[in-house]
Amino acid sequence: MTKHFRSTAAIGALLASLLASAPSSATEGYFLEGYGARDKALAGAGAADSRDPLTLANNPAGLVDVGHQASFGLTGFSPDRGYTTDGPGFVAQGDVRSGRGLFPIPYGGYTQPIDQDSAWGVAAYGNGGMNTTYSKNYTSQFYPFPGACPKPGVFCGENAGVDLNQAFLSAGYAQRFGSVSVGVAPILAIQIFKARGLSAFAPYSSDASHLSDHSYAWSVGGGLRAGAQWKATDNFRIGVAASTPIWSTHFDNYAGLFAENGGFDIPATVTAGVAFDAAPNLTFLVDWRHIFYSLVASVGNSSQAPYAFGLANGPGFGWRDVDAIKFGVEWRATPDWTFRLGYSHNNNPIQPSDVTLNILAPGVVTDHISGGLSYGFAKNWALDLAAVVSPRNSVSGIEVTPQGPNPFRRITIYLSEFEVTAGLTYKFDAAPAPVIAKF
Repeated sequence: MTKHFRSTAAIGALLASLLASAPSSATEGYFLEGYGARDKALAGAGAADSRDPLTLANNPAGLVDVGHQASFGLTGFSPDRGYTTDGPGFVAQGDVRSGRGLFPIPYGGYTQPIDQDSAWGVAAYGNGGMNTTYSKNYTSQFYPFPGACPKPGVFCGENAGVDLNQAFLSAGYAQRFGSVSVGVAPILAIQIFKARGLSAFAPYSSDASHLSDHSYAWSVGGGLRAGAQWKATDNFRIGVAASTPIWSTHFDNYAGLFAENGGFDIPATVTAGVAFDAAPNLTFLVDWRHIFYSLVASVGNSSQAPYAFGLANGPGFGWRDVDAIKFGVEWRATPDWTFRLGYSHNNNPIQPSDVTLNILAPGVVTDHISGGLSYGFAKNWALDLAAVVSPRNSVSGIEVTPQGPNPFRRITIYLSEFEVTAGLTYKFDAAPAPVIAKF
């Protein structure tokens, strides 16, 4: 077994373990705003400027500019989510907050040049997800009549909530052609999902036995990300990338909840960005990303669709597509110190008419303020740090009960987030130049 094969196998095992432990989160809808410490510190900007292995999660064309590196780290993600009510109604009243306030999100990646104009890499990272955990100690009011709620809990089903986790394992290849680089990266996705406390919706499900309160269901899927980068001038670069939908197997245990009998594909995305070097050590970045949530029936179908849960045209969460604009600046102050700032803004995917069901998935934050640094503390090693704050945002709408709209109550769902990332990057020594024999 060669040394190269052993190191590749070890990296593969590490990435697989990271993949298996990916947790729940929510930022741009339920996608992370960035992947890896550098990307997060820049609020996700970087489609035109690649400097670490997590470029595979953004634009695989950048592999040719990363060099021989390994990067890995962990994010501590803390969301504050829940809802408030005004007036009598069906769901539990008051300021109802979700429990479980901290999630670990690991990542890792490795890149290696093949020659001066080509490179390959692998990466594993949490793509996104959503978690709500509501206690059965919250009780519903008796609407539309006394005794309508047979059990305590947000939806009259005791402990309520959902837990969706998505993790990606990706391998990529990139090739440079003059001033243009192109790259491709197949994606293997793993999802797990669990729902609790939704028995009140059983009369409105096409398969009530597969609606709620089952063990975790697993789904696997695959897709492709591809991208290109163009070095237009010595200090200006343009990048574009797109991913197909991640076509995934169904959540069979929840065939009576999600549209298409448990279907839950991961949406396609499109990204474009520019990078401008105002000085050799100072780079400004601007990116745009579009996430096609509306094309996934379980996510995009209206929550008020007049059909049973689980059918192809049955209720979803009513999410619209998300557009995010991202700004970042990186200052490489010294060979050992790099400082980064970022800001991103996206539209809210949830409309007022869909707030009731989205108590389970209140992905409504719209702003991310970020910063971070890298410090080269030893030969080849750098410590990477990032922090992201997402201020509280909310959406209000009329409650929709199993019997129809309730004009006597408004529900406001809300979410805020804070995350801290710490990681390490190792840059391998460049291979020595070949010795040319002289005769």
